[in-house]
Amino acid sequence: MKLPSLVGQVAGPCVQTVDARWLMAYAAALGDAVPEYLDTTRPDGVLGHPLFPVCFEWPVALDFRDRLPGDVAVRSVHATHDLRVHRRPRPGDRLSTTASVVSTEPRSPGAYVVTRFETTDAAGQPVCSTDYGSIYLGVDCENASSVEAKASRAPDDLPPRARAPREVLQPDWSAHVSVPATLAHTYTECARIWNPIHTDIAVARSAGLPDIILHGTATLALAVSAALGKTGLGPGAEVTRITARFTGMVPLPSTLSVRGWDDATGEERRIAFEVLGADGRPVIRDGTLLARGTDGHRARAT
Repeated sequence: MKLPSLVGQVAGPCVQTVDARWLMAYAAALGDAVPEYLDTTRPDGVLGHPLFPVCFEWPVALDFRDRLPGDVAVRSVHATHDLRVHRRPRPGDRLSTTASVVSTEPRSPGAYVVTRFETTDAAGQPVCSTDYGSIYLGVDCENASSVEAKASRAPDDLPPRARAPREVLQPDWSAHVSVPATLAHTYTECARIWNPIHTDIAVARSAGLPDIILHGTATLALAVSAALGKTGLGPGAEVTRITARFTGMVPLPSTLSVRGWDDATGEERRIAFEVLGADGRPVIRDGTLLARGTDGHRARAT
């Protein structure tokens, strides 16, 4: 089974309007009952969760998926995520998202494909961009290929502490997150991200899974919420970047452990984190959250 040539292919633009209902639903799916995400009486209205961009990027991702043979498309798993935030989405935003495949390369599990999503507002100003890495399990591809002008970003420019915290330091904080049996269904509807392996047992088993699993973006969003809460940054922090590598699946129900390392440098706050599954194995590694405009406070919590 071989991956068709994808590098340089473009999808979009897909124009969508963000309203308070969608922003609030996403936060509610994550259990984030904070005023910033739910209080419509705030002077600036509700604020989008830092990972909300995955919601309006999804329809563009489906465009690429529909171009692949069915037996290839179903083998895609989320491998890496690198989100850069220029500003948070707001109610009334009319956002335009385009995407392009910027690189492919063969790896031992299968073909690794990086797609770049870029979103602007009605004035043409950038809102966010994401490098979304997928592994097509058991699928071959040609030798490494990339669009030179848009070479895939890797989180290698982050500080060593953020890249490999487990081997270096004890965590500054930790949090336990309960994942109810219905979260994948709730997240699907609230995020408007539908992939049947997350909600349909028959489809999940036909794809070789024992049962449905939680969306990778839901797991990452839960970790981001925990990091914002445990470090004292809070939901309104000016988050500028989120990166992660997905290394395991989350069954439902489940309990996650999020562990983090806090590094304040001047006006920039760098939070390294990882997520462990119920069996103690990492399901997210090399997680990093960058924020600016903070007071340099370091939180140590358990």
